[in-house]
Amino acid sequence: QVHLVESGGGLVQAGGSLRLSCAASGRTFSRYAMGWFRQAPGVEREFVAAISSSGGSSRYADSVKGRFTISRDNAKNTVYLQLNSLKPEDTAVYYCAARQLRIVAITPYEYDYWGQGTQVTVSS
Repeated sequence: QVHLVESGGGLVQAGGSLRLSCAASGRTFSRYAMGWFRQAPGVEREFVAAISSSGGSSRYADSVKGRFTISRDNAKNTVYLQLNSLKPEDTAVYYCAARQLRIVAITPYEYDYWGQGTQVTVSS
């Protein structure tokens, strides 16, 4: 069992930056691929970014490529999402997810554990 807790969300103006963190419990964090998803009201949960268990491989949604960066620190059981050049359409609840496999995945159904989410609001 893995318990995930996100932090770092907030209100920011367009063009600004935020850094989201996701702290994981357990001693097997380094075996899990990790992902970030987001969900805006009335919209299905969508993929944002994912990183392999070692951190050597990552993938991004086209809408965030070049603006967001996913990283992880296995010694701290934490995965990060750096959000730069934020746009109002990035406004959503951002969720961290863990997958019991080492390789990245981009659909929510491939993830086994989820955090409660952190709100990101970008004002224009």
